[in-house]
Amino acid sequence: MGAGPSWTVQKMLSSGVCTSTVQLPGKVVVVTGANTGIGKETAKELAQRGARVYIACRDVQKGELVAREIQSSTGNQQVLVRKLDLADTKSIRAFAEDFSAEEKHLHILINNAGVMMCPYSKTADGFEMHMGVNHLGHFLLTHLLLAKLKESAPSRVINVSSLAHHLGRIYFHNLQGEKFYNAGLAYCHSKLANILFTRELARRLKGSGVTAYSVHPGTVNSELIRHSALMRWMWRLFSFFIKTPQQGAQTSLYCALTEGLESLSGNHFSDCHLAWVSAQARNETIGRRLWDVSCDLLGLPTD
Repeated sequence: MGAGPSWTVQKMLSSGVCTSTVQLPGKVVVVTGANTGIGKETAKELAQRGARVYIACRDVQKGELVAREIQSSTGNQQVLVRKLDLADTKSIRAFAEDFSAEEKHLHILINNAGVMMCPYSKTADGFEMHMGVNHLGHFLLTHLLLAKLKESAPSRVINVSSLAHHLGRIYFHNLQGEKFYNAGLAYCHSKLANILFTRELARRLKGSGVTAYSVHPGTVNSELIRHSALMRWMWRLFSFFIKTPQQGAQTSLYCALTEGLESLSGNHFSDCHLAWVSAQARNETIGRRLWDVSCDLLGLPTD
């Protein structure tokens, strides 16, 4: 009997599932933006596996509600909420300082938080919001937690990017969108930056026991689109094709949990499989320059 159209549609829509059975007792995890959407589902699954999970988010009240929900559904009481505003380097530094004083280890860092389609605005430090939160905020956070990750090796960094990176370009003369700005493209540029950062980070961390991966979660019905009426309308129109946050979390979980993934450090994943990235995302010269420029903007040493 031939495959019917419904089977074809189902196959087209089927998304990768993290099949790892790895348990995480004694492991420490930080998930940014885990008070909603994919981040919440990621944190929940890692808590289910026995990890000590830090929900790092701007809205602590909302975070506490989510933490209680995860605690009661998983039976794991070690779900903690800490304030982290990625649009403010003071907040990022305070989070990293407090976390480092509180915890001896960090085994998994999931840079999941993000903004999308924002009208032109700037972070507390004067960075364009998409580049500031999605790239520079996570760049700084990772840098500040790197010593902990190295001490806790084998450890992993997962950066949530997007298929949208294919439309992204790094314009070093317009990194903050001051010369020209488009909300949709600004998001794409920041997602390209996530992949370039992941690849350069993996290159620099070779042999340290810390590995890095970027992921495309799939089109997910999440709060990311809160700034765009058009996107909300499109979401409703194509809701049949859209992943739930739980489905969207699968590739982050795959990269966090799958054993033997170390040799693929620096790679990009989608639907729990290796995925292609754009030519610009593979450009090492741009990756290194973006690293140096990011360090300069954040007042970090470049080596």
